[in-house]
Amino acid sequence: VEFVESGGGLVEPGGSLRLSCTINGFPFRHHAMGWYREVPGKERELVASILRTGTTEYADGVRGRFSITRDNDKNTVSLQMNDLNPEDTGVYFCKAWPNNWGQGIQVTVSS
Repeated sequence: VEFVESGGGLVEPGGSLRLSCTINGFPFRHHAMGWYREVPGKERELVASILRTGTTEYADGVRGRFSITRDNDKNTVSLQMNDLNPEDTGVYFCKAWPNNWGQGIQVTVSS
C-alpha cells in the first residue's frame, strides 16, 4: 500500500489549504477514509472521516470550516481547510480503515 500525501505548508490565520492523499495498491472504494491531526503532547485525533457511502463526520472544532471529499476513481481523499487558525497546526495523517496510515504532512498556521 502506497500513500502519497500533499498540500501541507505554512499559511496565515484565516487562510486555506487543501490536503490530498492518493492511495495505491488498496481497494480504496470499499473502505472508509479519514484525516487525523497530531500535535506534540497530545494523542492523534480524528479531524474528519468519510465512509464509502459518502457520509461524513467532523471534529467539533473544524465543523463548518473543513470539508472532506473522496474520488473513488482516483483513489484520492481530500481535506479542504478554510479559515484556518493556529490551533489547526499539526501533522495531518491520512488513514484508510481499518489501520493503514500515510506518513503525515505538516500544516502550520502562523502569522
